[in-house]
Amino acid sequence: MKLGISSYTYTWAIGVSGYPLENGLTAQGLLEQAAALGVSLVQIADNLPLDSLPAREQAELAETASERNIQIEVGTRGIQPAHLAVYLDLAQRFRSSIVRVVIDTADHHPDIPEVISLLRESLPAFQQAQVSLAIENHDRFSVRDFRSIVEAVDSPYLGICLDTVNSFGALEGPEVVVESLGPWTINLHIKDFMIRRADHMMGFVIEGTPAGQGRLDVTWLLESLTPYGRDFNAILELWTPPAADLPSTIEREARWAAESIAYLRGLIPQ
Repeated sequence: MKLGISSYTYTWAIGVSGYPLENGLTAQGLLEQAAALGVSLVQIADNLPLDSLPAREQAELAETASERNIQIEVGTRGIQPAHLAVYLDLAQRFRSSIVRVVIDTADHHPDIPEVISLLRESLPAFQQAQVSLAIENHDRFSVRDFRSIVEAVDSPYLGICLDTVNSFGALEGPEVVVESLGPWTINLHIKDFMIRRADHMMGFVIEGTPAGQGRLDVTWLLESLTPYGRDFNAILELWTPPAADLPSTIEREARWAAESIAYLRGLIPQ
């Protein structure tokens, strides 16, 4: 297991819709952040899409990663076969052993039978390339749905990117997620959180925290996944709540990233 950061570790610095930002963090800048934190793994996901980079910039990114001895994992959103074929090619170009994918896009929300059909169409090419497709659990589907998808497709090159917070949207906490999806986990998103009462006391708010400072028991998480025998990487993601202004929010996000990596280094040495 290797510890890494993601483009979703620095979501605010990259840019969030509705919060105008000039000169957001680039993929090259993300590699610089990784080097500064002393980690050698970066997952570049759909908020910083690799397929939007010109070929020259892709080549420069791969060269920088090689020079700094940083491994890149590629990620995207959407499971249409033509789109997954693009990201399979990018995975091979960046020597990524996985493509992490979120099923839904803004204009495509397939039901379970369509998800299974589309994945079955794409998986032979992934198997031939020996690249795994890691589906991230998101809140539209329950963990039972994700498990049924993986079992129905039944490919050694299809697994789960287990996120520790996303499934709250489907009323499922980390214990349920790990118990159901642990055997198929091939990538891990460590995202810590807190649950607090809303100021008006009618309802609860789920917010992110630095790793090790919230409700997520990371030691339990890693120990619970170990018996399944999978060799997967652990990626830090953050749900950083906004501060008074955008520069302060970006500063908080960077501080949380550093604090989180310092904590996780005690549990994941690599």
